[in-house]
Amino acid sequence: MTSSGQPTPQLRVQTVLASSTLSLLAHLDPSDPQLWMREGHGIAGIGTAVRLEFSGASRFHDAADAWRRLVANAVIDNQVNTLGTGLIAFGAFTFADHSAQTSVLRVPRTIIGFVDGTSWVTRIRLASETDFDPLPTATAYGPEFRVNLRTGSMTPDGFKAAVADATSRIDRGDLSKVVLARDVVAKLPAGADLRRPLCDLARGYPSCWTFAVDGFFGASPETLIRSLDGTANARVLAGTMPRGRDGQSDEVTSIALATSRKNLEEHEFAVRSVQEALTPYVTDVVASEMPFTLKLPNLWHLATDIEATLTSAATSLDLVAALHPTAAIAGTPTPDAVALIAELEPFDRGRYAGAVGWLDASGDGQWAVALRCAQIDSNNVVTAYAGGGIVSGSDPQTEYEETNIKLQPIIDALG
Repeated sequence: MTSSGQPTPQLRVQTVLASSTLSLLAHLDPSDPQLWMREGHGIAGIGTAVRLEFSGASRFHDAADAWRRLVANAVIDNQVNTLGTGLIAFGAFTFADHSAQTSVLRVPRTIIGFVDGTSWVTRIRLASETDFDPLPTATAYGPEFRVNLRTGSMTPDGFKAAVADATSRIDRGDLSKVVLARDVVAKLPAGADLRRPLCDLARGYPSCWTFAVDGFFGASPETLIRSLDGTANARVLAGTMPRGRDGQSDEVTSIALATSRKNLEEHEFAVRSVQEALTPYVTDVVASEMPFTLKLPNLWHLATDIEATLTSAATSLDLVAALHPTAAIAGTPTPDAVALIAELEPFDRGRYAGAVGWLDASGDGQWAVALRCAQIDSNNVVTAYAGGGIVSGSDPQTEYEETNIKLQPIIDALG
């Protein structure tokens, strides 16, 4: 293990095909899972070969530079050469430049992968070590546990007051949009098997990215950026309504969202911010002319998929640095929105609404906006977050109810 600023270690990496399909969740460390999975496909990490920490405004660029050095110093034997193989780091980055929490890149000692019918095992060791770790065995899940999440630093009334304050500033022209969040907390039982909430999230929200990195976990519906073989893809989500109670009301809700001026304007802000941020790195940007409605188990979202061709040797982490924070999770204009968030939210967001994902030795990778998520601290306290985009005409009660719906995945997984 190492921290940024120390000498770059030399790693030995070996990836081979697995003799059988391995369960990603069952092989995880129950107390320290590392996971990136959607619809049963993805990668799972066990142990830590290298841990790098970053902070401050330069955290993304510092991480990208440190990753390049680590890759250049590694000896990699990749016998599979497919997405997610070879040297991999999981990452989780804070929302704010001056967060007290650190951002991390973690290289596991063992990685199990399953994508498109192919299973593999990657093992990683320091050059000074003589042997790779043996493949961990799958273990039975620990006892079920349930906790009740309670109000954190932002009370319901405090959140509604913050929404009202933000709306008044928007109406007087200070900014166009700001995303405000609130928090809920609980204490996990000692020895809790953290694979259990991950299993619930993966089962309940299979189309989302179920992730776990460094005590930070969730199920995000929003792809911040994916880069592979010179192509970059992003999915922008902005504009939300709860699902209807039955088929007819659900269809009415979907149509209402697709025709809502407030939600369409919010979505347009978010799409424009992504396109502008990617401009220095890409050509041939293609986006749908109109957003589509994305159906999740508890919400409808307005969504737009963006695809572009990379024009430089930028890694996926460099693209994350360019994109973060997007209008979808900060607001417009972004600097004004970030400043207002710091003023109105009585807590440090930490990694909530930051970036979470992974990258490989070529710099390709997949990153999501860290939403529908929670962080576990060293005292076993778990804090979950949810927010909403505030624009002119936003109603405090409606926005509060939206945060309740967005918290539901974590509440269901833990409670």
